Amino acid sequence: MATDIGDNPQTGVPAGGRTPLVVDGVAVDVPDDITLLEALREHLGEIGPKDGCSPQGQCGCCTVLVDGAPRVACVTPVRRVRGRAITTAGALPDADTWAQAFCDTGASQCGFCTPGIICRLAGLRTKKPDAGHDEVEQALLAHVCRCTGWRTILDAWDAFGIPSAERDLDAASRRAELEGGGPQTVAPAVALGHGGFADDTAPRDALVAVLDPAGAWTLGESVDAARRAAGKVQGRRTTAEGEPPIDVPDGDWDVVLQTSWVEPGYLETDASWAEPGGEAADPLANGGAFGGKESSSVPADAVRLADEHGHAIRALWSREDVVRLGPKRPPLAAGLRSDGTGVVRVARTPGIVDIIGAVLPDVDVEEVDVAGPPTSLELRGAGWAEATALAAAVRGTVEPVTQPDGGTASARIGSDGSIHVAVDAGDPLDEVVLRSYCIGAAHQALSWVTSESIVVDPEGTVHDLTIRSFGILRAVDTPPIEIDVEPSTGPALPVSDAVFAAVAAAVWIHQGLPARWPTTIPLRTP
Repeated sequence: MATDIGDNPQTGVPAGGRTPLVVDGVAVDVPDDITLLEALREHLGEIGPKDGCSPQGQCGCCTVLVDGAPRVACVTPVRRVRGRAITTAGALPDADTWAQAFCDTGASQCGFCTPGIICRLAGLRTKKPDAGHDEVEQALLAHVCRCTGWRTILDAWDAFGIPSAERDLDAASRRAELEGGGPQTVAPAVALGHGGFADDTAPRDALVAVLDPAGAWTLGESVDAARRAAGKVQGRRTTAEGEPPIDVPDGDWDVVLQTSWVEPGYLETDASWAEPGGEAADPLANGGAFGGKESSSVPADAVRLADEHGHAIRALWSREDVVRLGPKRPPLAAGLRSDGTGVVRVARTPGIVDIIGAVLPDVDVEEVDVAGPPTSLELRGAGWAEATALAAAVRGTVEPVTQPDGGTASARIGSDGSIHVAVDAGDPLDEVVLRSYCIGAAHQALSWVTSESIVVDPEGTVHDLTIRSFGILRAVDTPPIEIDVEPSTGPALPVSDAVFAAVAAAVWIHQGLPARWPTTIPLRTP
């Protein structure tokens, strides 16, 4: 519940006027020269609204209700909502019902984006309780969700208020851990933002550290104060056309592929905190970020800064920091013949030659130096998924794909653009969670092949710094995705990476093997 903290010296905001608000039913007042998100998170301790792109106003994670209408908090000055009623997801009259519907359908995985989505859907249900899926998809245009692939959110809309079936949520959490690659909790509260994210658990008196334009850490007593001190410059989306960074090898090829720079697009930016002499909070929190945070430097920086300053430190990357500094899957250019021979040129990345060679044993793999962000094999299926798609293209068919040390998936594309996936993941543990992860992987593969890229110039500078510039498919662009879980008595195995590779291959073949990804060819027209 929100409380009035008055003139808290930890705000870091210059002295000025105050703005009265009613937050979750409690009258409060906050400094009047900050955003609504800053007021909620930094001044009032409300952790439901999340900061995924602040202050780009593009991800929807900070959405709250203002007098019952959805509003993106990170770009809303508190002056504009003076005296109005602000409601966060956890204080909705039917918050528990929404949380249960999201848990019952797998519409929340990490739970970072869902508090904002729940506020959006609650506003829609108040306005039009009988809204159909087309109207829900339109409402979701204000949001980005990387995990779920949107389809399960539509299921949650349908399941709202329907009594839930009994489930073993411990088993569901084990399935989520298998697919997500780290500890994860499945519970209704997760959908309301209580997944234990690093920045949500930081001490209230911790100093905030952010990166300045030169890459040096700058401290402040709040996020806003630190950003002001660092001179943060808002990221933009370029109007320049991007080109794949690697040229196709010379030769007479039957299959050609050039991939582009793509952004993993996880919603919770890298964050950690530490006390002097203590350990850092895990930036993975309630999700694995598709491998994008496995080698994050932020925890070590939090520890170092805490020890240097003798004070608890919250170390936070902005969205722009993630794009510039976070790892990317290695771009490549390939030419293959129908007999499976050929050449793959790929951005120099430790281990990439062996990964590709294991799938394409008759292909010469050439590493090349490419200016740009760091590359890593820790990203979902990096190198392996591309090689799997190339092998399928040479054959002309998508055979079942077995991920290393995991389960098996097959995929096909229907004549209407629908995606059909069959998986053998051993013991499902929980089919709701398994289905959710498979739908999310299918959506990510479709988005990767057809629409995702970021512009990186020949000098290696990233120009697409806003979350909307990544090309992540919206709900309105996502076709139906059907998952068939094959019965199995074997041990539980992760399978969503196999789904990712199988769907990527199936989409590419269905579209006639265009030579470049993204193909810019949709499977569904809004």
